[in-house]
Amino acid sequence: MKMPLSPQWLFLSAAMLAMPLAASAQTAPAQFFKQPPGTDYYLANYTEYEAYLKKLAGESDRMKLVDIGKTAEGRTQWVAIVSTPANLARLEEYRAIAEKLARARGLDDVAAQRLAAEGKAIVWIDAGMHATETVTSQGQIQVLHRMLTQTDPETMRMLEDCIILFGHDNPDGMELVSNWYMRHADPKKREFSTLPRLYQKYVGHDNNRDSYMAQMPETENVNRVLFRQWYPQIVYNQHQTGPEGMVVFVPPFRDPFNFNYDPIVMTQLNEIGSSMHSRLIAEGKAGSGMRSAARYSTWHNGMERSVAYFHNSIGLLTEIIGGPTPTTIPLVPATQLPRGDELMPIGPREWKLQDTLDYQWTLNRAVLDYASRNRERLLFNIYRMGANSIAKGSKDSWTITPSKVERLANAAPLKVDGSDEYERPRAGGPKKVDPALYASVLQAPEDRDARAYVISADQRDMPTAITFLNALIKAGVEVERATAGFTAGGKSYPAGSYIVRTAQAYRPHVLDMFEPQDHPNDIPFPGGAPTPPYDVAGYTLAYQMGVGFDRVLDGFDGSFTPVADLMTPPAGRIEGSGNAGWLIGHETNNSFILTNRLLKAGLKPAWLKAATMAGSTSLAPGAIWVPASPAAQAIITTAVRELGLVAHAAATAPAGEVVKLKPVRVGLVDRYGGLMTAGWTRWVLEQFEFPFEVVYPQRVEAGGLQRNFDVLLFSDGAMPGKGAWGNDRPARQPSPEDTPADLKATTGNLSDAKTLPALTDFLRNGGSVVAIGGSARLAELFHAPLTHALSRTENGETRGLDTKAFFIPGSILRAQVDNRQPLAYGLPAEIDIFFNRSPSFTPTAGQGTATPVSWFQGRDLLRSGWAVGQEQLAGTIAVADIDVGRGKLFVMGPEVVQRAQSYGTFKFLFNALQYGGAER
Repeated sequence: MKMPLSPQWLFLSAAMLAMPLAASAQTAPAQFFKQPPGTDYYLANYTEYEAYLKKLAGESDRMKLVDIGKTAEGRTQWVAIVSTPANLARLEEYRAIAEKLARARGLDDVAAQRLAAEGKAIVWIDAGMHATETVTSQGQIQVLHRMLTQTDPETMRMLEDCIILFGHDNPDGMELVSNWYMRHADPKKREFSTLPRLYQKYVGHDNNRDSYMAQMPETENVNRVLFRQWYPQIVYNQHQTGPEGMVVFVPPFRDPFNFNYDPIVMTQLNEIGSSMHSRLIAEGKAGSGMRSAARYSTWHNGMERSVAYFHNSIGLLTEIIGGPTPTTIPLVPATQLPRGDELMPIGPREWKLQDTLDYQWTLNRAVLDYASRNRERLLFNIYRMGANSIAKGSKDSWTITPSKVERLANAAPLKVDGSDEYERPRAGGPKKVDPALYASVLQAPEDRDARAYVISADQRDMPTAITFLNALIKAGVEVERATAGFTAGGKSYPAGSYIVRTAQAYRPHVLDMFEPQDHPNDIPFPGGAPTPPYDVAGYTLAYQMGVGFDRVLDGFDGSFTPVADLMTPPAGRIEGSGNAGWLIGHETNNSFILTNRLLKAGLKPAWLKAATMAGSTSLAPGAIWVPASPAAQAIITTAVRELGLVAHAAATAPAGEVVKLKPVRVGLVDRYGGLMTAGWTRWVLEQFEFPFEVVYPQRVEAGGLQRNFDVLLFSDGAMPGKGAWGNDRPARQPSPEDTPADLKATTGNLSDAKTLPALTDFLRNGGSVVAIGGSARLAELFHAPLTHALSRTENGETRGLDTKAFFIPGSILRAQVDNRQPLAYGLPAEIDIFFNRSPSFTPTAGQGTATPVSWFQGRDLLRSGWAVGQEQLAGTIAVADIDVGRGKLFVMGPEVVQRAQSYGTFKFLFNALQYGGAER
């Protein structure tokens, strides 16, 4: 299915093609900026960078400047398209070729070879994603000017064979970091280690964990370019800093790699990486490392360079040292002996910013040289991978996973008579099993890959399912909608259901979003500690979001139409004709938006504590009751249409106990420099229209919190960790005399000695505290009747369990829920919950009463990812409601809003905020 271009892109394309071609760029960076980018102790900011891009676009016939959207703070995100004037005049033609080959639909090898011969290699090279990694943005300025002005044969060949998309991932961050660094007149005082807030408005460093979800505007903009407009064969994502005692990490990467994507990705990735190392070494630039030189792998889908693999593009990551303040390469003995992963070591030496930029220039040139020399092969291979995906999704196929291989390895060894030398076991050699087991274990009929995933229109929470589908669409996945009822896999589905087929070019991404990740047991030797994955091990998005779907193993037909672009939830409705008020189910996350709008208007909704009937519809505990009024009528009429809700008009008010809601004053605890967990939470609260105020340590410890707040929210890490609760690393802060006046109230760190009295007073006066992840240590500080279940005490010191005994590094587990409890209203009886080295609890003697709300039952909990010692969680409590004085302490060990992805467990937090502020 061809994805349509946005009107903005079509307009810009037409405008660019109509622009007169100017002369080659003449303005060098040294002539434009206050100091030449690359000068020690100097950083250009984004305002200056943007102005320079516009200057070059007006001077050069090798460059077109394209606006790809706005950032979180409203800046324009630009892409500079660089190639020959002749290629730029035919941009749409080359873009269309790239799209046809990447989608692979309706092509055969002959047609693909013809298009590959006609097309140009599309290469994305970006900068600035992590804004404190300043060298990438400063280096891009130099690279752009050189590519626009040099006339050597190699440059001209690169321009002729390639269309280069020079992007910037984080304009807001570049502006913040550069301005903070340059705020001092004395160069020796310049630093950016004391930044006052996150360098992406909401998520800081985690902007490179948003690629499959694309909830940040910058990520959505980049994904649109990569997977819905330009389809580059190479995606080069530049970072820093490099390994200790070295200069730069360059692919290839260490294992494991994700088994969903096409192996051609890996072979070409290794080729390009080797070319990059070779060019550095040929130019005498020592200090590059690969594979074991760093932790980077290709497992996780959430990063810009890694999401490329699931789209048949070659994702490159480099991590390089340097910065505007000169430094020294330390002497690390382990890096001094040449080896396969570090071919040309570097000794200790002074290192300046321009040294880094010179390496970046070489690396950029190596990538472009490879793309130029392998243009046709790159274009054909992206087609080949797409065609492979379509073919696999059109027939019975199997994905071999570590669990299946483990079952195969546990089978009885092959019995041989010794007549066949290939069957004879060799001393110390690998185990051999009966070849017949290949089919019975690795290709069991019930283990076939799905032909399609069906998301039925009768979801518990259809608006959340639409958000999930939109995430797929943002990543270029083809989605269809049923215009009539149909049958698939022996089950009937209503019109309005959605189908995601695996017979499409981006099949690897589809599988990765619906299927569980099966991370291998990466343990270096028997009895050794697990090797941590790079980032997380299990993240299946459909599981995290609580989306109901069916795996369909055989082909099926029906009346389906392609979804052209991002969707809004299907319009809801008002059922019934009663005039006493309305009942709304609690199952839809969007119901909290409605409740917040009602509370904002001064109305008084309530939650019914018992199940009830609304006409012929049974509503579970927690149904929202809204008494009739003209104001409520107006809000509900609009909300059901916009938010996809069903409101039941009731003739009489329901009987029974209710939780009376009132406007809630939420304080979100953060700290100087910004916590990413608080930033993600802030974004979620804004999307669901919760009113809140960010609270810093000085205000918390000043006490009298009940004057301003009903609920205080501590995200993971907001409360300093100790022992089994993690190790706190306070943010660096400027000295008092160096802190701007408007930031002084944000400085400081929470301490047990001062925080506990303030919170104790708050709880005793009826306030509520929500503590997530490591911040659930507050239960221990309040002597609540719960204890950390995953800890041990030795010599009077409490620590977390050894990783050889318990290790769940970012995975999805199955948990039980008591959805009769207000904290769990609207949730099913079983949920998938994200667990990342999280605490869990066991009952103990203590103060107050703790009510379990969610817990782990049984020994087989893993749904997606990797779990060592998961049986240690059996019977432990994940979420609890604790009475403390007149107040409430809600503890949630798992990160229920992790990276704003786990929509399926948002209700724990949302309920806590509204219930925490309810009338007692």
